Amino acid sequence: MKTYIEPSKDSWIQILQRPTQTKANLEKVVAEVFGKIQVDGDKALLEFTAKFDGCNLNNLKVSAAEIEEAVKNLDPKLKAAIEKAAANIQKFHKNQLIVEAPVEISKGIQCWRKTTAIEKVGLYIPGGTAPLFSTVLMLSIPANIAGCKQITLCSPPNKEGKIHPAILFAAQLCGVTNIFKLGGIQAIGAMTYGTESVNKVYKIFGPGNQYVTSAKQYASLEGVAIDMPAGPSEVLIFADATGDASFIASDLLSQAEHGADSQVVFVTTDEKMITEVKAEVDRQLNALPRKETAAKALANSILISVKNKEEAIQLINEYAPEHLILQSKDEDFFIERIINAGSVFIGNFTPESAGDYASGTNHTLPTNGYARAYSGVSVDSFVKKITFQRISEEGLKELGPTIEIMAEAEELMAHKNAVSIRLKKK
Repeated sequence: MKTYIEPSKDSWIQILQRPTQTKANLEKVVAEVFGKIQVDGDKALLEFTAKFDGCNLNNLKVSAAEIEEAVKNLDPKLKAAIEKAAANIQKFHKNQLIVEAPVEISKGIQCWRKTTAIEKVGLYIPGGTAPLFSTVLMLSIPANIAGCKQITLCSPPNKEGKIHPAILFAAQLCGVTNIFKLGGIQAIGAMTYGTESVNKVYKIFGPGNQYVTSAKQYASLEGVAIDMPAGPSEVLIFADATGDASFIASDLLSQAEHGADSQVVFVTTDEKMITEVKAEVDRQLNALPRKETAAKALANSILISVKNKEEAIQLINEYAPEHLILQSKDEDFFIERIINAGSVFIGNFTPESAGDYASGTNHTLPTNGYARAYSGVSVDSFVKKITFQRISEEGLKELGPTIEIMAEAEELMAHKNAVSIRLKKK
């Protein structure tokens, strides 16, 4: 991990760079895969699955028998944990349904919005280096609450051509049965264009590596909406002298083990905390089954001491972390001033893992600085708003002259006439 002691603000942008591949290289690979899928459909999907996932499939869709087997054989304790997490996520997200009342702009003019679900959505569930069955809950639960009619789920198969049973259990728990053995770029491409087997969708959701992120951005150019550019996972932890080095190290490692391209950042106003956290990271890393992956991510990670909490909040907002953990006696100072973050975890006993799994909030969040402009996934992500208005004859008499003056000033006389002809009607 790279260490910086009170670096100048001018150097922050350079220090806080994310580890990314050359954009042109990613786009070239994505364009090639998408092009072949558009022409060859299922045939291309099967070829890419053999090439990238190392398994030869006869059928892309998960059968009812496979789902039944997964439900039957999954560890009962894991089933119970998934069910409890689902209940918490359901409770938090159900509260996001808001019905807006019509607004009486003035006498005879009424405006309102209606919320409607996006009919066809695609969910991408990572399953390569780790089977993220928790993401099934995070995406399918708000999709169901929103009322999406068709939910398509794609997740990469293992070498035996199977999807992890916990992913299948979580999917059926949420009523999702349209499941395909597809990962990476080919999954996003299949949902973008549709093939003989896979449904074309209107919006694609889900995190993934840089290839998946690039594929989603490419899909958006092809007329399919995406939730956000959600790429490799990241966390920024701020702690003052009240922080616990062992807790901090555990949170850093929990993100580092996601993948070699993940990034973790520790910021402190107490320089001696850096030495303590380093020692804890080294100690805990050696006990992890995924220590090789975590170690690669740590090579891209950063430890920074800053002069004071004012500098700390400026640096946090500059970085715009996907996950922000605060261990500080002045937590209210940070809560009030944070403007760029995907999800915030407050206090020594609020690990980021809680949000990843079971506290109720969503873990599909903007990465790579996109928290400056994007929110995490919510029920709102699965709906759209349609505006309505109704104007009476009396209302148009009052508003009409305003419209006529503005339309004429913009030299759009047909716009003016659409009002004038009504005002002259006897």
